[in-house]
Amino acid sequence: MPDPVRASQSKWLPFMESQLHCDERSIIVGHSSGAAAAMRYAETHKVGGIVLVGAYTSDMGDANERASGYFNRPWLWDDIKANCGFIIQFASRDDPFLPWDEQQQVARGLGAELHAFNDRGHFQDEEQPEMLEVVEQRIRAALSGASRS
Repeated sequence: MPDPVRASQSKWLPFMESQLHCDERSIIVGHSSGAAAAMRYAETHKVGGIVLVGAYTSDMGDANERASGYFNRPWLWDDIKANCGFIIQFASRDDPFLPWDEQQQVARGLGAELHAFNDRGHFQDEEQPEMLEVVEQRIRAALSGASRS
């Protein structure tokens, strides 16, 4: 993704549309700032689904987060829900960067299928087998539904 430090909405969302071609067949997996990008993208674009890892709702007083552009307006939860085939969220109570309440606000706002953990921190380990299993299940379900059409 362009601009990996600030993760600017003004760069990431156009990149998702024009370079990644995210559309109604796409499953967007977003971690941290990527989760914010996935949610903002889904406010205005239909997508197959979103998988949010370490998602949050505010800039939490951080200047870099504030400058990213994701947190300067209310979240359009109903639009996101309407534009997503499914919404899955992975959250951990011991995340050193994101208060649990921030993560819970996302889950409540989106009615997400929440996979809550106590010991995953900010999900920065290279292997997350539960995530892979959930995403694989969604892909298999989508493919089996497409083969019936």
